[in-house]
Amino acid sequence: MVAVPDAVTRLIGEFSRLPGIGPKTASRLAYYLLRAPVEQVKSLGEAVTELRDRITFCSQCHNITEQDPCPVCADDRRERHVVCVVEEPLDVLAIERTNEYQGLYHVLHGAISPVEGIGPDDLRIHELVERVKAGTITEVILATNTGLEGEATAMYVQRQLLAFEVRVTRLARGLPMGGDLEYADAITLARALEGRREM
Repeated sequence: MVAVPDAVTRLIGEFSRLPGIGPKTASRLAYYLLRAPVEQVKSLGEAVTELRDRITFCSQCHNITEQDPCPVCADDRRERHVVCVVEEPLDVLAIERTNEYQGLYHVLHGAISPVEGIGPDDLRIHELVERVKAGTITEVILATNTGLEGEATAMYVQRQLLAFEVRVTRLARGLPMGGDLEYADAITLARALEGRREM
């Protein structure tokens, strides 16, 4: 049996740890990089390093950014009394593509999922409650995904906000059950924002 060099085995292992990348895809990626021009491989490595060096999280909304606060939180033209709660930074991009929403965001960085060992304390829910407690927010739009974990997260957040005088709404059901916001088209997301309802 031919031994695979340690460097290749390590790279395949690292690729396999990425979401959605299985062992076969990881192997294909590793062997592709072996054949790719040196400049392309170096550029990929530099991009990964730069990602970790330059990207941080906004201290207000917890979205990814190169500056703190992020451009959305720093924009005085945004509606500062409305906060849209999403699971991931990609969801912010999806909603921004609609050009319908002009408020602020709060990124939870996941959803409650007992199967994956993710509980409320693993998310940025406490930080959201603190933002609402400050008293300037009048509406919280729950824009978590429509699957089981997203629904559980939305219900948990809603219960945490019951003690405050804040309107809690949920995106309308224009989004498919079990779908992710990042894959929704702009028109569907715009209608879901317009048709949000009380929880």
